[in-house]
Amino acid sequence: MKYCEVEVQGRLPKESCIITSDDVFDFMLDLRALNDGIDEKREDLFEEYLDAKYSEFRFRSLEDYERLKKVNLARSKTQSKFVRKNLMDNVREHSNGESAFLYFTEKIKENALYLLDEPENSLAPARQLELVRFLEDSARFYGCQFVISTHSPFVLSMRGAKIYDMDENPVDVKRWTQLENVRLYYDFFKKHEGEFL
Repeated sequence: MKYCEVEVQGRLPKESCIITSDDVFDFMLDLRALNDGIDEKREDLFEEYLDAKYSEFRFRSLEDYERLKKVNLARSKTQSKFVRKNLMDNVREHSNGESAFLYFTEKIKENALYLLDEPENSLAPARQLELVRFLEDSARFYGCQFVISTHSPFVLSMRGAKIYDMDENPVDVKRWTQLENVRLYYDFFKKHEGEFL
């Protein structure tokens, strides 16, 4: 960092922030915890459904009204529809990679500066390419600026990016195809090229 100098002109936009891989991971853990709570509630609702559907319930007073609604709902719906009606959708419709990508789409707002620390963590190659398109569009159409620390050849290939090779002393600007780690990928795939036929 001693080789870097930053000067912010004007005020830093309110939405600007640093997003680390730990932030993304914490978001995924929060979703998992929410899922665990939903799974427990779902089991309770299965039992409630069976209890309501096959009960010998009789409506005797207005105090029984809530129970009457539950019994009628259970008798008019299948078990899965009863549970769905009484339970929010399970958040676990997303894989870890989808959840990580969702984090970026929710966190990044218009006209802000973002420092991203290895945003490719938890993302499969296809999702990394999707993230690249999202970041490019955010910069092009929504006035966002990004400073990104990454090893991902996909993220490094972003159009219009100025890439600093931090492994050089002094730090040097390079094309993404000149970086050592990208060259390692290239050499590896070139060596195994015949296996892709």
